[in-house]
Amino acid sequence: MPNTTPCGRAILRALCLAAAMAAAMAAAPLSIAALPGVAVAQSAPAFASDRLSVEVVGSGPDIILIPGLASSREVWRPLADRLKATHRVHLVQLAGFAGEPWIHGDGPFVEPEVAEVARYIQVAGLERPAIIGHSMGGLTGLLLAQRHPDRIGRVMIVDALPFYSALFGPGITSDSARPFADQARAGVLAASDDAFRQQQIQSAQGLARNPAIRARMVEWSMASDRRAFAAAFHDVMTTDARPGLAAMTTPVTVLYATDADGGPPPAMAEALWTREYATLPGVKLVRIDGARHFIMADQPALFDAAVDEFLR
Repeated sequence: MPNTTPCGRAILRALCLAAAMAAAMAAAPLSIAALPGVAVAQSAPAFASDRLSVEVVGSGPDIILIPGLASSREVWRPLADRLKATHRVHLVQLAGFAGEPWIHGDGPFVEPEVAEVARYIQVAGLERPAIIGHSMGGLTGLLLAQRHPDRIGRVMIVDALPFYSALFGPGITSDSARPFADQARAGVLAASDDAFRQQQIQSAQGLARNPAIRARMVEWSMASDRRAFAAAFHDVMTTDARPGLAAMTTPVTVLYATDADGGPPPAMAEALWTREYATLPGVKLVRIDGARHFIMADQPALFDAAVDEFLR
């Protein structure tokens, strides 16, 4: 693994995908809407996919919530419960993660997932929904806006860079990251269950301050298909969305975490995120202090306020 910058080393500890680095080194008929004022779960046999499933609650303007690597859609449950009185919320669960079946072997992961979310928007008849994605889910939202700008209204990215491997320095490219991505994938697949669990427990310490979400993260990782985990992490390490930033027209808000007490140092984090999103026109960068990678769990009030501003 190449040497990281000081900022990269600090923020690397606070990214969900770092869990894999440690290893290396129901479908929900969409009804048109719920009854007015009634927020209920809906199901959608009109959309069937072996890449993801979607649970729909509430009524109103559409919001799609996409979790990150190895996460359950339950990471979004508090937000969905809050928004369902005023919005129709689509909670995505990615195949291979947190017990969702996986049939695609060693991948690829990210691009087929992006294509399936776009297909879901079309099949469900959604008109330019808002997208909120955490970690790899944030990268998915960014790629959706680049690949399908006519289908997306706006995007909120929660603690995800446009190129994960930029953590190792500004000169890293997809090609130069590939050997290390290969090594990371092999390490994830080779780890015993006991070793993998210990890696997830250790990683969780740097990914969240909240003990409850740390415990859930470990269980979600252990319930994930290891091949899906490894394939997704490899794809994230080698997917560089920065070349497409300058041409984007979709409004984008980016939340990023800082934590002077064991997480990403504020000044270093601010410099990194500003640099990596510098070419995205009109991007709104929102710093959330006192949080690690799982901002929604560590600073729920600040997170909710940022979401409300994003949706306003």
